[in-house]
Amino acid sequence: MKRLAIVGCGRLGTLVAKCYADGILPEYQLVGLYSRSFESAQKLSSYLLQRGISCPACSSYEELYAQNPDIIAEAASPAAVKSFALEALNRGISIALLSIGAFADDNFYEQTKQACINGGSRVYLCSGATGGFDVLRTVALMGGATAQFFNEKGPRGLVGTDVYDNSLLTEQKEVFKGTAVEAIAKFPTRVNVTVAASRASVGPENMQVTMQCSPYFIGDTQKVEIRNPQVRAIVDVYSATSEIAGYSLVSTLQNIVSPIVF
Repeated sequence: MKRLAIVGCGRLGTLVAKCYADGILPEYQLVGLYSRSFESAQKLSSYLLQRGISCPACSSYEELYAQNPDIIAEAASPAAVKSFALEALNRGISIALLSIGAFADDNFYEQTKQACINGGSRVYLCSGATGGFDVLRTVALMGGATAQFFNEKGPRGLVGTDVYDNSLLTEQKEVFKGTAVEAIAKFPTRVNVTVAASRASVGPENMQVTMQCSPYFIGDTQKVEIRNPQVRAIVDVYSATSEIAGYSLVSTLQNIVSPIVF
């Protein structure tokens, strides 16, 4: 049985914990919770206790590491990943990662790989709100590949960013066009999937990203197209909520311990 910790106790981290409480991850023992807001970790710990599961809320990463997890399920942010991942991996703790936007930074990406080698650990990239990493990797491996990513959001999904204005409530607009590196810099918590798809294929500098905002649109559309001289593939996913990302993290955890890996 593997010892599991959760970093990020918001909606998605809570979904993972609830799946655990529902018996969906029987190969794991949940041993620790950490969140930027300690109150969030305490709230989730209290919920689990009501379900008959004792799991401590930790006030620091050091306290979390003291629980001796084998794997951390990350559902926080790219900034959080940069704050804990290298230390955890060097300690031999593997990470199932949702906030893949951290890997738009080539230097951090290389440091992460070295930390995995040093600690004998691994990073498992979750598909989040997209998918098809296997076909993206295969087409890129064949050579001569180009790729582009299209994201559609509603105005509510852009509130708090510098591209938002009230005209988006009534007009369909292209609000961003650039590389995956530029996209994650502009939208740090909103386009992790573009970096995930780019790392699985042509790289963040070469993945062209277009974001469109449509009035009255709810949810997200994530569409990646990759082609080479022999193959053209499209992965097109619509999700009404962010729950698909949480369940992709649960699915990754299942794959880690499964004798057959999809």
